[in-house]
Amino acid sequence: RMDQALLLVRNELPAQGLRLAARSGACHQCLYQLLAFVPPSNGSLSEPGTVVVMVDTQRPLALQLNGSVGDRELCKIQYHFGEFGNYSLVVKTLSTSTKTVSCDLVINEGPINSYLPILFAFLVYMGILAILIAGHLFMKIDPVRSWVYKKLNPRETDRLINSELGSPNTTDSVSSDPTLRLWSPASRQRLRSLDTFRGLSLIIMVFVNYGGGKYWFFKHESWNGKLYCPSSLFSRFVFIMGTSISLSLSSMLKWGSSKRKVLGKILWRSFLLILLGIIVVNPNYCLGPLSWDNLRIPGVLQRLGFTYLVVAALELLFTRAGAESGILETPYPALQDILPYWPQWIFILMLEMIWLCLTFLLPVPGCPRGYLGPGGIGDFGNYPNCTGGAAGYIDRLLLGENHIYQHPSSSVIYQTTMPYDPEGILGTINTIVMAFLGLQAGKIILFYKDQHKQIMSRFVIWSIVMGIISAILTKCSKEEGFIPINKNLWSISYVTTMSCFAFILLLLIYYLVDVKRLWSGAPFFYPGMNSILVYIGHEVFENYFPFKWKMQDSQSHAEHLIQNLTATTLWVIISFLLYRRRIFWKI
Repeated sequence: RMDQALLLVRNELPAQGLRLAARSGACHQCLYQLLAFVPPSNGSLSEPGTVVVMVDTQRPLALQLNGSVGDRELCKIQYHFGEFGNYSLVVKTLSTSTKTVSCDLVINEGPINSYLPILFAFLVYMGILAILIAGHLFMKIDPVRSWVYKKLNPRETDRLINSELGSPNTTDSVSSDPTLRLWSPASRQRLRSLDTFRGLSLIIMVFVNYGGGKYWFFKHESWNGKLYCPSSLFSRFVFIMGTSISLSLSSMLKWGSSKRKVLGKILWRSFLLILLGIIVVNPNYCLGPLSWDNLRIPGVLQRLGFTYLVVAALELLFTRAGAESGILETPYPALQDILPYWPQWIFILMLEMIWLCLTFLLPVPGCPRGYLGPGGIGDFGNYPNCTGGAAGYIDRLLLGENHIYQHPSSSVIYQTTMPYDPEGILGTINTIVMAFLGLQAGKIILFYKDQHKQIMSRFVIWSIVMGIISAILTKCSKEEGFIPINKNLWSISYVTTMSCFAFILLLLIYYLVDVKRLWSGAPFFYPGMNSILVYIGHEVFENYFPFKWKMQDSQSHAEHLIQNLTATTLWVIISFLLYRRRIFWKI
């Protein structure tokens, strides 16, 4: 099967059988798991004891062979098997006098290169990009531009050139059309970099949710871990939501909306996001018709809705007239985007203290205080039912086991049996912190409007500060830090690390799109303008054609990759067409 190899174990020892056990290289402090018992040889080398097992190829494996007599360890092998490979493990005695045992791993049939489809897909998309860039350059040639004007409707052509290639020297036509004026370079008010950032995160999230070609590195880390692509997507979405809150609330208040009216919009939007998450996007549908018995209460949209409510209300409550325009005087001008909002910082620090106290001080039955592990076979199997520590306990206590996520990522490697929700109650506190850091990025943009060097330098400073905090909390280690990076727990080190990367990514996109205008943000800009529609749409229509079809070979990475990339590309095209027709679904 996919992500598996075949291993034939040959036992040529005449006197004893063998116990073959394995442990994944990604499983921290895990117990070896028995794979098979290999019978002894009958004394003739022509008939050794054999057994065939399937081994995982996603990560390196540690194989352990113990003799059935005295349970003595005979040998241990570390090896990363290749997908669809065929291997033999030959166990034999080298010397009868010393009873030295050798374990030799032989490759009978080489594995396939399962990464070639990724390379091919990359080349295809680079080819499409090259064609689009060539078309863009050709449109700058006067004869080509004139031919396009003749072939296409003049008004439509003018709109196309203005929106994608910049305004030609026909200012009268631009100024006469409000749609064109909105997107003309001279008067463009909306920061395209924010929508591009949001769209980039969203499109990769859609690809990963559709399966990511079934590659292991497009799946969430089992527990503590390496920051693979999926681990950063939701956090970036939360970050840019915080940035948008700052800009949108400032705009509404400047246009004369009362705080009461704005608060009503905040409450309504939060309610809709939570409702959509519970009713429309609910993975527990696969357990049967929607009912209270199996309804999952936490979720991505639910957490986004509640986070939006807290951060937007916090910004609305403590916003100060004149602060963003620099009218208010502060004793430290370098901190003018922070000091006027000191009540917000106190509130956020209090929230973080609550998270720390609950995480490390709350007694959890049957678990050590402050436990942050996955449970299952982790920590040498001492705490099998302690998945997530206080975070998992709070969810199971307040929501009930049937109303949280039933198949957490820890169940694959750590073989956990307890349900655990990565969008649970306790982790929402740090999601609010993440959105608040994004809110700070929005304030920087407002305070230093059109001062590109100031904006970018402050993004760099914030990134460095977040990186230093992460280094202290984790001791620059995956497992040995004070608070490891963990997406399932939404640990504070995960928040600071993801914020560090988010500030850098926003800086790069802001520089390319809004400062130098070397990139229009396409194609990610379009789904970024319709993010809620794309996210809900891809969840609702996930199992319908043309987003999914019956495969000829379900064990092929190539077929899964083609299907997942096709579905993701279709959502980019849909968002582009909606953008062209000026259709935006806003909540």
